[in-house]
Amino acid sequence: MFALSSDRSPNPLHEAANRLAAALDSAVPCEPVRELIPVHDLDSAYQVQDRVIAQLEIGTRRVGRKIGLTSKAVQKQLGVDQPDCGVLLASMAFCDQEEVPTSRLLQPRVEAEVAFVLEHDLDVPSPTLADVIRATAYVLPAIEVVDSRVKDWNISIVDTVADNASSGVFVLGGSPVRVDQVDLRLCGMSMERDGVPVSTGCGAACLGNPLNAVVWLARHAVTIGRPLRAGEILLSGALGPMVPVRAGATYNARISGIGSVSASFSQD
Repeated sequence: MFALSSDRSPNPLHEAANRLAAALDSAVPCEPVRELIPVHDLDSAYQVQDRVIAQLEIGTRRVGRKIGLTSKAVQKQLGVDQPDCGVLLASMAFCDQEEVPTSRLLQPRVEAEVAFVLEHDLDVPSPTLADVIRATAYVLPAIEVVDSRVKDWNISIVDTVADNASSGVFVLGGSPVRVDQVDLRLCGMSMERDGVPVSTGCGAACLGNPLNAVVWLARHAVTIGRPLRAGEILLSGALGPMVPVRAGATYNARISGIGSVSASFSQD
C-alpha cells in the first residue's frame, strides 16, 4: 500500500501527487494531472515527482536514475527540447530471466536500453563526455518496463515527469562490458517476443549516442543539487520503439557488443 500525503492544504501539486499515488495504490489508472500543473512548468512537475518518490521509497532505497524522452520525434510530439528523468528504486529491479509479476503493473510497455553503472561520483560542474566515460564502471544490456499511472497513456510532458518519468520496473542483464570496449553509437538492438521480432534500433536513436544522454543527466543532476553517485544504475533511454507487454510472454533484447537480457511476465 502506498501512503497518501496527509497534507490537506489546497495545493494543486499535493493533489497531483496524491492522484498518482492513489492510482498506484488502487491499480486503477487516473486522469492526467496536467490541469494541476502550469503548462510546461517542469520545475513544478519535478516537485510532484519528488512527493511521489517520497511515498514510494518507504521500505526500499534509491539505486539510480532513468532518462526518458531521448527520441527527438517524441520530444517534438510533447513540445519539449530536452529529455526528462526519474528515480530508480531497489523494489523496481529484476534480474535477467526473473519473472515480473504483471499484476503490479498498470499499462506496461517494454523497451531495450543500455544501462550504465557508475564507479565514481559525477559531481563536477558541467560534466563532460570524458567525465562520464571515466566515471563509468561498465555498461549492461537492460529492458525497462515503462508504465503510466495516467489513463490510456494520455500524457503531456508534465504528466510523465510528475509520474516519475513513467517508470515501472527494470531488468538488467548479467554481462558487464567496459564502456571503452564498445561503440555505443553504432550498437544494434533487436527485441523479440517469444521469438517473434517486435522492435529494432541502435545506439544512435538515443540522443545520437547513449553517452550523450548520460552527459545530459549528469549536468541536470548537478544543476538541481543531486549529482550522480558511485554505484548508481543509469538507464540511458530507448534504442528503439517500445512495445506493449503481453501477460505470459517473454521479451528478449540483444544489443550488439554488450549482450542480451530477457524479461518474462507472469500470466496473471
